[in-house]
Amino acid sequence: MQKTQLKKDWTLTPEALHRLLAWLDEGVNSAGQKFLEMRRRLVDYFDRKNCLTPDELADETLNRVARRLEEERALETETPAKYCYILARFVFLEYLRARAKDQAVRSEIRGEPRDEREDQTNREIKERMLECLDQCAGKLDSANRKLIFGYYFGEERVKIDNRRALAEALGITVNALSIRACRIRDQLELCVRQCAGLP
Repeated sequence: MQKTQLKKDWTLTPEALHRLLAWLDEGVNSAGQKFLEMRRRLVDYFDRKNCLTPDELADETLNRVARRLEEERALETETPAKYCYILARFVFLEYLRARAKDQAVRSEIRGEPRDEREDQTNREIKERMLECLDQCAGKLDSANRKLIFGYYFGEERVKIDNRRALAEALGITVNALSIRACRIRDQLELCVRQCAGLP
């Protein structure tokens, strides 16, 4: 089975690991116990999501936390665990996208016939969800609507630059902006699922 490829363009250095351990300890030296506990909880999280490589995904999540700490020097969050779970959710979504792409390629290579009825059903579900997204976005207050649309505007470098500018305009860090966007997105997701009648 081919491993699912995730973003791994950054290497965890001893200094970055030390910073991560100190951040997880929240000022009380646990001799690495908080790190091991957080990693175990992340492995359990990915295992509950039926991921094929929960250990690898837990390590990827902690590497991303360490990278953000190195970039930002400080992370605004209620607790380290909460921030780790926010990033774990992004890692999980990337894992799902990579798996879906991998399965589509395998199906194409094997020459499996496409089910037209399934395609039509999927199109109808997507259209319904887009309609619901429009309705739910309309229910947000103008500040949150502007923030969430601004947060997802653009591609790649444009998106990164846009997020920095948006954070600066709001007088907050990029990390705080991503946490706000995550909360709004969760609110939208719940609204869309209820509107579309999804579990």
